[in-house]
Amino acid sequence: MQSYPGMKLRDALALDSFNAAAVVAGEQGLSREVQWAHVIDMPDPAPWVRPGQLLLTTGFAWPAQEREVRDLVRLLDERGLAAVVLAVPGYLKKFPDAAKTEADRVGLPLIEIPFDVPFAQITEELHRTILAEQYKIIERSDEIHNQLTRAAAEGKSLADLAHTLGTLLERSVTIEDPDGKLLAYHAAGPPEDPIRQKTLADAHTPAAVHEALAASGILQEIHASTGPMRVAPMAEIGLVARVVCPIRLGAELVGLVWIVEGPGQLSELDMRAAEHAALVAAVHVAHQRELAMTEARLGYASFLSLLEAGDDDPQAIERARLLGFDPEGRHRVGICVIPEPLPLSREGFLRREQIAARLAAAVRALGAQSLLTASLNHVVFLLPGEADADELWQALSDPALVLVLGGVHAGASGARRSYREAQSLVGYADGAKVQRFEDALVPRVLMGDTGAREAFVEHLLGGLRSRRGSHALEEALLVLARHGFNLKATSETLGVHLNTLRYRLAKALEALHLDLDDPDTRFQLQLAAKILDYSSKN
Repeated sequence: MQSYPGMKLRDALALDSFNAAAVVAGEQGLSREVQWAHVIDMPDPAPWVRPGQLLLTTGFAWPAQEREVRDLVRLLDERGLAAVVLAVPGYLKKFPDAAKTEADRVGLPLIEIPFDVPFAQITEELHRTILAEQYKIIERSDEIHNQLTRAAAEGKSLADLAHTLGTLLERSVTIEDPDGKLLAYHAAGPPEDPIRQKTLADAHTPAAVHEALAASGILQEIHASTGPMRVAPMAEIGLVARVVCPIRLGAELVGLVWIVEGPGQLSELDMRAAEHAALVAAVHVAHQRELAMTEARLGYASFLSLLEAGDDDPQAIERARLLGFDPEGRHRVGICVIPEPLPLSREGFLRREQIAARLAAAVRALGAQSLLTASLNHVVFLLPGEADADELWQALSDPALVLVLGGVHAGASGARRSYREAQSLVGYADGAKVQRFEDALVPRVLMGDTGAREAFVEHLLGGLRSRRGSHALEEALLVLARHGFNLKATSETLGVHLNTLRYRLAKALEALHLDLDDPDTRFQLQLAAKILDYSSKN
């Protein structure tokens, strides 16, 4: 049977029945829980009491010898009694000094009440209050269970779960992977601390926190724990008190639920809610992994679903993130083109699978996650922006293969853009075994590829167009190109001072990472100006 906490002894003493009560010993035990009241006036009451009970007595059968008094107080404390309440003056004028001394030693509260206060009044008021509190706890427990169960059944992401838990506990919550990367959060307002603010800003727990936790041995305890545990404040790094609960799939630690506790500790019921939420999170992670594995088996990996998803599909991003995709990073998408006729024969299919396996190993050798999928005679893969694609092609050891690469862009939307760019290169052949979108743009434009014109201008000037006041900066560059890079003629055409023109050009070139002393840069700017002039006339 499930047991529920009673009420703190200090709270019980605030009831009307205890208006005239006096704590005469054992004050350090006032935080003990009272679960029931029991009236006993017989010799040797210790066998008849239970933990958490408030013993009411007239002292009628209390021993007279000092040693026996001490032994009785010690035995009552060992039985887990909440306190002893003595009606005075009656059979005893007050608690014996020996009882007070022993009670102070063991921390068992001794309370004196006037003899004319009926025990029935005390038990009725105390029991009514305890039962009312327990009923509230049952209602609260049902609410927590229902809402977290609903979050498990209906929630589409870990963010939904974090919001549900944070709202229930009225606390700020973060859900992180084992390395501290932020997966989801809920902000409930203060108490906040610098650590949480930096975690949200960087989408990652600061390294100083892991270092401090590791140095104190707490990090090892967290990783080994199976239930919620408290982390005391660390003033030296600006950390307020927290509760952390591991998210586990079997023996594997897959994440952590962090709750900013602050000065007011979470109740036992709140701790159970945190544990329940961690279990729901584990089910969610397992479900997302299963989806990803299923998609991979079908040749439709999570990262490809990300590439083909709309901007409003957080599930695709989350599944890709669980496989190692960094939505804050810069990537390029590549397509390995396999010279096999369609439809694939059995031999062609096996060759594609072998190449996909080699490609995955080569990507991992570059220090990246092997996010890829195979479709028809293509293997689509993801590379960090700084990765060397030539090294990747060499690792494949197959001179018949061709790699086409989209441009380097940031985030999920950037990955989708890079995928479209790589697809546009599949039918373009220039003899190179590694073809990059940015390198192929000018030849494609010169060959009359209408689709490449807009892409070329966007690739050249896109980094400028997202900035404030970009129109004036772009105009300065294009007019300069139209006037053969003559500063005086450009300033006269624009009607601005030479110093103003130089300032605008410097800002534009800085934003686009271009160098006007480079002949290729001048050619590309002039080509972009011609394309835009041509487009405006048609």
